[in-house]
Amino acid sequence: MAQKSNFSKTDEYGFERPEDFDYATLEEFMSIYLPILARRAKKWSNFLKKNPSLRPNAALKRYIRKGVPSEHRGRVWLATSGADVMREKNQRLYQELLKQPYNKEVADTIRIDLPRTFPDNIYFHQTQDVQDQLFRILIAFSIHNKEIGYCQGMNYIAGLLLLVTKNEETSFWLFLVLIEHHLPPNYYSKSMHGLITDINTLERLVDAVDPRINQHFKSLDVTWPIVVTKWFVCLFVEVLPIETVLRIWDCLFAEGNKILFRVSLTLIRKNRDQLLACTDFPAIITCFRNMTRDKEVVNCQQFLKSMFKESLARKTIEELRKNVPNRVS
Repeated sequence: MAQKSNFSKTDEYGFERPEDFDYATLEEFMSIYLPILARRAKKWSNFLKKNPSLRPNAALKRYIRKGVPSEHRGRVWLATSGADVMREKNQRLYQELLKQPYNKEVADTIRIDLPRTFPDNIYFHQTQDVQDQLFRILIAFSIHNKEIGYCQGMNYIAGLLLLVTKNEETSFWLFLVLIEHHLPPNYYSKSMHGLITDINTLERLVDAVDPRINQHFKSLDVTWPIVVTKWFVCLFVEVLPIETVLRIWDCLFAEGNKILFRVSLTLIRKNRDQLLACTDFPAIITCFRNMTRDKEVVNCQQFLKSMFKESLARKTIEELRKNVPNRVS
């Protein structure tokens, strides 16, 4: 008989846990993590009293890397990303965008993706309201940035922002600053040059970790876009456990998209031996699927510590971006 769990079948963000969910691993982790969260919440309350404007400094960076309490995430994300300043300068922008005519083809594509967004989330599918909010965020952005418009994958990013902030306009501003300021240009354009450049940049970074991995991939005819495109397009949403994604996003809003490379390299380092042991393409795919579900990533506290053990300079990434091709190799 399966062991009875003290945890609900639905997590705090409304995601329903699958039938084969590993409650034992979750309970083992949460027994350690809940006291940490309680301590962090007290420290954050004191920190916010002393630094209510969240001015960038070493202490704020350290606090963010250790995790932002859920009740403060919207406020911290707005401040550290610069979205609050943008919103203050353009207070009526969101409402004005929603009054403007929109591209019917873009709107139809968004509507097709709405029911596909988090099908295992009760908030998205118990009522129409959250899907309506998601549509307005995405259509407003498509009007604001006609060059990008809408791209599949954006629905997951905006959707998670809604679930975390529970505020439509806040989610719009965070979405806008992510797409237009925290990611390189042409990440979500039709050419996706920015995305392809970053995947090729990751390939070069992996070479520095262990060149055997790239050699092994070539011997099995595996290309990096096949296995990591979703990581970058969705910013690890629907890839890693929700709490781990949110801890990653805490750092992403504060430090920029070099965090995506830190996450990717940490996953690859931790699974180097398993990847090198794969003997064919299906085995590689299985390994990539498993590496995003195991105990190592459920324990977001330990995973984040691992992320920052190795140095990764922004200058290194920028130099690699200049020198790698922006085409699929």
